[in-house]
Amino acid sequence: MKLLRVGPPGAERPVVLDGTRYLDISGVVSDIGEEFWRTDGVERVQAALAAGTLPEVDVTGLRIGPPIARPGVVLCIGMNYATHAAETGAEPPEHPVMFYKAPNTVVGPNDDVLLPRGSAKADWEVELAVVIGRRARYLESPADALSYIGGYCISNDVSERAFQLETSGGQWSKGKSCETFNPLGPWLVTADEIPDPQALGLRSSVNGEARQDSSTADMVFSVAHLIWQLSQVTVLEPGDVVNTGTPEGVAVSGRFPYLRPGDVMELQIEGLSTQRQRLQSAEQEA
Repeated sequence: MKLLRVGPPGAERPVVLDGTRYLDISGVVSDIGEEFWRTDGVERVQAALAAGTLPEVDVTGLRIGPPIARPGVVLCIGMNYATHAAETGAEPPEHPVMFYKAPNTVVGPNDDVLLPRGSAKADWEVELAVVIGRRARYLESPADALSYIGGYCISNDVSERAFQLETSGGQWSKGKSCETFNPLGPWLVTADEIPDPQALGLRSSVNGEARQDSSTADMVFSVAHLIWQLSQVTVLEPGDVVNTGTPEGVAVSGRFPYLRPGDVMELQIEGLSTQRQRLQSAEQEA
């Protein structure tokens, strides 16, 4: 299934995309978040679809919000593509590099991204996002991990590299947690429709010029390995988001200019659709 949330910020309603029809599921589930996963939301929506009782909704002109309500945590993996590590001058890590983004960075897939005060090195990062479907704690092996995934979506792990690397004090999250720095969506595709998360093409462009073009097959640590490894050091709860890393082709490589107000980012992952954001100054928004 393809799940999404439409409407103004803070007042989104849940919808399922069934072929070409958008169906309102607000009578079945209150939202798509932690409670959705804890109370068998997927199964309840599937039953409603089979019953043919869901009302159709016209989404024309409606904002698309993030496909999940505010997550409890956004976990991120750094340097998870060898080519990206190389373009930054680093070796591929021996163990997954984990850092956090503030949950309030999550915005809709086409919402504006705000460049923070003093920003000089803002960067784009197309990533496969994993949404946790059930509590994962001390999983026995990577072979167990995929059954704990609720779904997948596109994530843009927007980064301010000066904050992240030059004035970070050693903490990457400082350059990752600026407002609007995690566009998510448009859809959350349930895990049953993505049988192999290591076989997805992912691409990005800025102002129509290609930047990233790779495949999740090139990850250093597979999705299954990441979820297993994370479960050894933290408890993953339903509705949590895991950003799984970005491939080469970002501005920190020195090959492309950093982002400026007015720039437009477009990101695509096979089977998960496309998202598009325009950059503007946070000062202008204020």
